[in-house]
This record gives sequence, structure tokens and C-alpha cells, in this order.
Amino acid sequence: MKIEQIYTGCLAHAAYYIESNGEAAIFDPLREVDDYVARAARAGAKIKYVFETHFHADFVSGHLDLRNKTGAKIVFGPTAMPSYDAIIAEDGEVFKVGDYSVKVLHTPGHTMESTTYLLIDEKGAEHGIITGDTLFIGDVGRPDLAQHVIANLTEDKLARLLYKSLREKIMPLPDNLIVYPNHGAGSACGKMMSKETTDTLGNQKRTNYALRPDMTEDEFVKELLTGLTAPPGYFPNNVLMNIKGYTSLDDVMTKAKKPLLPEEFEMVANATRALVLDTRNAEDFAKGYIPNSINIGLDGSFAMWVGEMIKDINQEILLVANPGDEEQALIRLSRVGYDNTIGYLKGGFGAWKDSGKEIETVKRIDADELAKQYNQHLLLFDVRKKSEYDSEHVIGAKNIPLNELYRHLAEIPKDREVVLHCAGGYRSMLAASILKQLGYENITDVRGGFQEIAHTGIPKTDYVCPTTLL
Repeated sequence: MKIEQIYTGCLAHAAYYIESNGEAAIFDPLREVDDYVARAARAGAKIKYVFETHFHADFVSGHLDLRNKTGAKIVFGPTAMPSYDAIIAEDGEVFKVGDYSVKVLHTPGHTMESTTYLLIDEKGAEHGIITGDTLFIGDVGRPDLAQHVIANLTEDKLARLLYKSLREKIMPLPDNLIVYPNHGAGSACGKMMSKETTDTLGNQKRTNYALRPDMTEDEFVKELLTGLTAPPGYFPNNVLMNIKGYTSLDDVMTKAKKPLLPEEFEMVANATRALVLDTRNAEDFAKGYIPNSINIGLDGSFAMWVGEMIKDINQEILLVANPGDEEQALIRLSRVGYDNTIGYLKGGFGAWKDSGKEIETVKRIDADELAKQYNQHLLLFDVRKKSEYDSEHVIGAKNIPLNELYRHLAEIPKDREVVLHCAGGYRSMLAASILKQLGYENITDVRGGFQEIAHTGIPKTDYVCPTTLL
């Protein structure tokens, strides 16, 4: 069976493309759809369907733009109620894509409309399942997101539905089926996903904690809900965009692709409430940046941290990027619904610096320098996740996870030097830029973060267990 996984690492997102006998279908597409259209065109195939496993929370799907550009029909599973024309499939309904068949398996639990698609090849053999956020490799979808949109869909109710969906719809399927999930490690849609992006269903039955055959419903609910952290704040907004519709990406890009010379950029910044977003790497940002801008680098989990730290999805944005990176940054903003970029700095930060305009810097030190300064009175803040901090941390360091920074500003003094670190320097520079924007002047960032600190003689807590450094 011809199926391609199209994986986008910065969102830990997988879309799927199937094609047979001149017809194609896309499952859970990202918002920029031209690559899907081109892929089908190269094969001489027409995109017949866009299958959605559910209303996504962590990205804006490309289903509407794909429909408008190709005439493809959008398909959702049972109970979905989009605000636009779509096929609402029945449980067990079969769709033909060339000589392939796609069977609808309604698997509520992550959301009410969550659906798994069973892929059947031209010989009638079952090949695999596209599971969306119902089943991941090593994990299952978190059941606490829908309540942020519909209050009575409690996490307990959805967890119990997910238990039944897994045992009644997924686990009875043959072990040789390939599992094609919507996400891999790094996504906030689960809590312990594998770095692997496909597996056999049989191996998942043996290794995935949520598929243990002897697990009771109450045990499943308890294990699933234990350890869940608060979802990113932009998730409900993305769900609503996917339900109600959105502005075409082409129109968003037309508005955003507005090059501004330094004088124009400064004038627009002063005349609007726009946020200046600098997408360069942390080291370059530290050496010089436009006052009051914040740093979220394209070299990390850019879209996720935009969604976490820019609270208003309608925030106007002025972009600073390395020349040539502007379009990539704009697309990655739009993937999570940030559609109000109103221009970018032509020539990047270099043009601003050459114009003689004011710049700011962030002090950075190496881990060896931190070791020389380390003492009981050093104000050291660790902005990693609590799980990372609990695993191992510098003795005396206070943990304020980056996504909780705004809630803990009162704990960070303005009249003393404050040293920040994360795992590798990405998140701590984001934190430093925010604090500087808020008037904190005595900020120092540790280059290389805990990965470098761990190799020094600075006293640390005992190592407990591995943790993923994001």
C-alpha cells in the first residue's frame, strides 16, 4: 500500500498521504498545503478527500485551504459539527481512494469526534490505522483538552470513553497492522510519547502502558490523568479555528510579507501595539537586539513556545529574522494561528544595527564561569520543566518553568543580579528577553544550560531518572 508519512519535527506532527489509481487523500494536513498539492500533481493524482481525525488543538489544519484549492471533500468522524460543509461519516463507513478503502472507526476519548481510519489495500488486506491522537507510540491522547472548549466534557468522562475505544475498536485489530499516529515525542498532546513515529499494533499491545489487557477502567483513568501538565494556552483557540474556519494562508502571508526599512519598522512599532518577535538563535540575540523585543528562535520548538508565551493569539507581531528566514517564520506562526504579523525588518537585525539605532544586549556566561561565581547567595533560576528539575538540578536553584514565568515575576527581584538557565540555552534566553522587556536589567544567561553545568563541579542533586531535554 502506498502511504507516506510527512513529518514536521518542530511540531512533532505527522500528516499522511495515500494514493491509488489516480486518486489521493491527505490525513491531518498542516496549514501550508502547496506541498500536498504538488505531491499529488507529480503523481498525476487528484486529491479526493481530506480526512481529519479530530479538531486539532496544537495546530491549525490545512483542510479548508486544501478543499478550496483542489475540490477535495473534507471528512470528519461521527459527532463532529464544523461550521462549514464537510462529510460527517458514520462509524464503519467506508470511503474509496482509487483501489484502496478507508474505514471509519469512531474512537472517542481524546475528543468526542476522534476517529481512527483503517487502511485497506487493493487486495482487501488490512494494512494499518491512522490513529490521530487516540493512540500514539508509547502513549495515548490526553483527555483533558476538550473541556477547555466544552466545559461538561470532563477529563474523567473522556478518559473512560478512551478506555472503551481502545479496547473495543483498536485492541481487537490484528497485531500486524501498522500504527500511524498524528504526533511523536515533543508534542503536548500526550505525556510520554516515543521518538518513534510508527510501530506495529502488536508491539504497542505489549509495550504501551495504556493497552495492558489486565488494566481495569479505573486503573486506566488514574494512570492516564496522573502527571498531566496544563496544556498550552493557545490550544482552545486552535480548536475553534479548526471548527469555525479561518483566513486563507495565502491572504495571511500577503498581509505579513511587508518588508520594512529600519525607520519604517520603528515607526510602525511605535504606532501600534505590535510585539517585536526576534527569531534568531540565542547567541546572536544576546549580542544585540531591538529594545523590547522577545527572542523565540526558529532553531527550537518555535511554534509551541510562541503559543505558550504570546498569550493573545490576535497579537500584532513585527518580525525580526535572519534574511531569508522570514517566510519560514511566518508559516510557522500561522501553523498555530498567529495570523497578525504586520511586517518584518528588511535586512534583519544587521540593517537595524547599521542604521545606528539603539540596541540592547543580554549578558551570557559559560558554565565554567558560573562555577566560579557559584555560592549560597547566587540567585539562580532554572526555567526547565518541573520533571527535568526534579530529575537533577543545581543545589540552591529555584525552579520557575518557562511557561509559568509570568505568574512568578514577584519572586524575581529587580535589584539583584539574576542568573537563568534551562537545558541548553534556548528557553532561558526566551525568559531573559521577557524579563528585560519587563524592566529587569540585571539578567545573566548560562550558555549551554544544564547540559554544560552538569560537567562542572557545581553541587547538584542526585540523579534520579532520565528526562527529555526540550
